[in-house]
Amino acid sequence: MNGERKIIWAPRAIKQFSTAIEYIRKESDQNADLVKEKILAKISYLSSRKTTHRKDVYRKNNDGHFHYFELMNYRISYYAGDDDVIILRIRHVSMKPLYY
Repeated sequence: MNGERKIIWAPRAIKQFSTAIEYIRKESDQNADLVKEKILAKISYLSSRKTTHRKDVYRKNNDGHFHYFELMNYRISYYAGDDDVIILRIRHVSMKPLYY
């Protein structure tokens, strides 16, 4: 297929991202803005179909469509479909890994 995929955020991912940025902002507005900008830029690039990341080993019954990347100490898990990318969760890498 040609064209770009639509980026969709799961409600849980929105909450996790907002919480992370608010936490960073307590210490530094500048760092919070930097982390937010870099993560959103990388997520935006997922729509291009050119991006390939590792298969998410924490996804139960991963059929090959679930991937992740790490950036600025955050692990971003997503579903990569033909027409859309769904951001599933955003967790700090220091947190205990959870299967989902």
